[in-house]
Amino acid sequence: MKGKLAEKATKAAIAVATAMAASIVMFIFFFLFCFSAPLISSWHLGQFLAKSWNPDARIFGIYPMIVGTFYIAGLATIIGAILGVSLAMFIEFVSGSMLARFLAWLVEFMAGIPTVVYGFSALFLLVPLIRESFGDGSGLCILAASMVLALVILPTVTMITLDRLKAVPGNLVMAVKSLGASSLEVLFYVHLPYAWKGIVSAVILGAGRAVGDTMIALMLAGNAVQVPSSILDSARTLTSHIALVTAADYESMSFKVIFVCGLLLFVFSAWNILFLKILGKIKR
Repeated sequence: MKGKLAEKATKAAIAVATAMAASIVMFIFFFLFCFSAPLISSWHLGQFLAKSWNPDARIFGIYPMIVGTFYIAGLATIIGAILGVSLAMFIEFVSGSMLARFLAWLVEFMAGIPTVVYGFSALFLLVPLIRESFGDGSGLCILAASMVLALVILPTVTMITLDRLKAVPGNLVMAVKSLGASSLEVLFYVHLPYAWKGIVSAVILGAGRAVGDTMIALMLAGNAVQVPSSILDSARTLTSHIALVTAADYESMSFKVIFVCGLLLFVFSAWNILFLKILGKIKR
C-alpha cells in the first residue's frame, strides 16, 4: 500500500514539475511575442534588416547582429565540433586507461569554468597574439571570440559524443573484431554508423550553446555594429546587443527592439529542439 502511494506521489510530482517547466517556457515565449508583435506588425521587415543601428536617426536595424551571431557561433561550432568529436574518439580508442580518465576529468572540469574566466584570459593571451600575428585591427574580432567560444562548447560536444560512442553494444564490436577488423575499421564501420545521431545531437546542442552565450562575444568580438567581411573584423551578436542596449524609457524603440532579438534567439532554440526530435525519429 505504501509502495503504491509513493509511486503515485512520485508520478504526481513529476507531472507537476513538467507542467511548471512547460508553463514557464510558454510564458517566456508569449512575453517576448507580446512585446515584439506590435513592432513586427507596424514596421516593414526591411527596417529590421537595415544594415545600421542608430537610435538617434530612428534606425533600428538588427541585420548586423544577426550576421555577427551567425559568423561567431558558426565558426565556433565548426571548431568545437572538430575538436570535440576528435577528442572523444581519442579518449575512447587511442589513449590508455589512465590518460583517458585524466582527459575525461579535464573535460568535465572545463565545463564548470565560468565563461568570464575564458574571456578574461583571452583578453591578455589570445587577443594580443591575433593582433601581432595579423597586424590588422585591435585583435577583438570574430576569430578571437569564435576560438574561445569553441573551448566553451567543447565539453558539451565531447561528453555527449563520448557517451554515445560508449553506448555501442559490445557484442557488435566483438563480432566485427572476430572477423579481423582493425580498431580503425571498427570505429568507421561500427561506432560512427551506430552513434552518428548522438554525435549530430552533440554538435547541435553545442551550436545552441554558442548562439546563446553572451560574455565571450561581449568581451572579445569588439561589438562593432557592422556587417563583417572577414573573421578579423569586429562584430556584435544578438546576445551582446541585448546586454549593451541601455534604455531607461520602457516605451522607447531601442528598448522594444531587444525583445525582437530575444524572440529570434528563442525561435532558434526551439528549432534546435525540434530538429533533435526529428533526428531521434530517424531509423539508424
